[in-house]
Amino acid sequence: MMPTPVILLKEGTDTSQGIPQLISNINACQVVAEAVRTTLGPRGMDKLVVDNRGKATISNDGATILKLLDVVHPAAKTLVDIARSQDAEVMSTSVTLLAAEFLKQLKPYVEEGLHPQTIIRAFRTATQLAVKKIKEIAVTIKKDDKHEQRGLLEKCAATALNSKLIAGQKEFFSKMVVDAVMMLDDLLPLKMIGVKKVQGGALEDSQLVAGVAFKKTFSYAGFEMQPKRYVNPKIALLNIELELKAEKDNAEVRVNSVEDYQAIVDAEWNILYDKLEKIYKSGAKVVLSKLPIGDVATQFFADRDLFCAGRVVEEDLKRTMMACGGSIQTSVGALTDDVLGQCELFEEVQVGGERYNFFKGCPKAKTCTIILRGGAEQFMEETDRSLHDAIMIVRRAIKNDSIVAGGGAIEMELSKYLRDYSRTIPGKQQLLIGAYAKALEIIPRQLCDNAGFDATNILNKLRAKHAQGGMWYGVDVNNEDIADNFQACVWEPSIVRINALTAASEAACLILSVDETIKNPRSTADGPAAPAGRGRGRGRPSHAH
Repeated sequence: MMPTPVILLKEGTDTSQGIPQLISNINACQVVAEAVRTTLGPRGMDKLVVDNRGKATISNDGATILKLLDVVHPAAKTLVDIARSQDAEVMSTSVTLLAAEFLKQLKPYVEEGLHPQTIIRAFRTATQLAVKKIKEIAVTIKKDDKHEQRGLLEKCAATALNSKLIAGQKEFFSKMVVDAVMMLDDLLPLKMIGVKKVQGGALEDSQLVAGVAFKKTFSYAGFEMQPKRYVNPKIALLNIELELKAEKDNAEVRVNSVEDYQAIVDAEWNILYDKLEKIYKSGAKVVLSKLPIGDVATQFFADRDLFCAGRVVEEDLKRTMMACGGSIQTSVGALTDDVLGQCELFEEVQVGGERYNFFKGCPKAKTCTIILRGGAEQFMEETDRSLHDAIMIVRRAIKNDSIVAGGGAIEMELSKYLRDYSRTIPGKQQLLIGAYAKALEIIPRQLCDNAGFDATNILNKLRAKHAQGGMWYGVDVNNEDIADNFQACVWEPSIVRINALTAASEAACLILSVDETIKNPRSTADGPAAPAGRGRGRGRPSHAH
């Protein structure tokens, strides 16, 4: 007699479990890796991603591409999230590649029924060994010699810019990035480097302002009469509206005579003039406010040779505060000298088609602004992203002063080390650590593939070289050969590589440890189960975000 089947989950629930599920997850991750695979390295290709609004983004940055891809497969989504967490570090492309390659090497073992936990254990061991090895062989750089440290940082920045669209100008930009980071204080806050994009002009017209620069804000009549240049001005930073307030909607004032009405109007004007007078008396020459500054106020300031800008973006205002000192005031009652900022030179300059307000020679200058020039909008966006990567690398290199050679050198060395190690241990771990070692070779291999070289040939040369002890040998993209990348100054901070390895192996382990996916029928977008929302529209589209 057949037992009655137990129906536990709702009709239409999709459950898949066991080894087929694992294999399908692994395949999904391979597909994600395919998307960014060709962007790796100095000869990497760019991707053009068009989103549903038709906005096109051209990018070489793995994290940006993954962010724009709308991945729905749950396991692949995990991989994407892990890679995106690395963008704060950089190297999102290599994390995705490594994780996918780890999984690819493991696929045969999973198919043969090797338990995922065994694999995960072996991978944890391998990662720990690899990290230990990186720490052993990383080269520490001398901090005391400022000149040398600077040269080193420039090389790290140049390595980061190698694979980007602006690789042609990498000398120019790596200097600029290092200058920018060197201006910050010890905590190196990213917020303090502002990047402003101005269309037109050549890339070389980009400049670094030691201090703050922002676009001229919306202004009223009388603005042109204000002086556009001050030496050693005091700067008032406000969060106040300097214009006549419209009455509150439902306020009601009953007046019996014209005089009463006039008194009310006069009072309003007096309040405004009172504020303006206080600002003028405080000795400030440049007035910046987050809220609008009206036409009366503009005129008033113009008559008294003050410069004012209303509706300044909060971020810019904060950066001005950090650079010039002072603090942002919400009332004009207490404009004493200690809340006013100061700088050596304030001027308004035409940059391309825009006017920019520059504050130079700031006493507390722990902030700087990079003004990017360039042709197409997409191009500038990409330059901005590339500089972001370079800035991150330089910050890392300042904070952690050890570096390793890039260009696949460190991966080859780790691969050799782990392969040798795996031969010394018995059991299944031997195979798995061997697989890990083989997976690490994906980075140099991909570098070769992207540059159109014969990957197998070059990897064989590299393996031989590393076996003879040439530990810094990696792919030489320029001459289709191998070279000592340490001598060639292809460097990256060791912490970045460590993070990339750990993130990739975490991702691989995470995906391996999932053996069942249960999908509720309601959570799919096409399910008719979701009732339409009340009122207009069709309710909230239920995309699983």
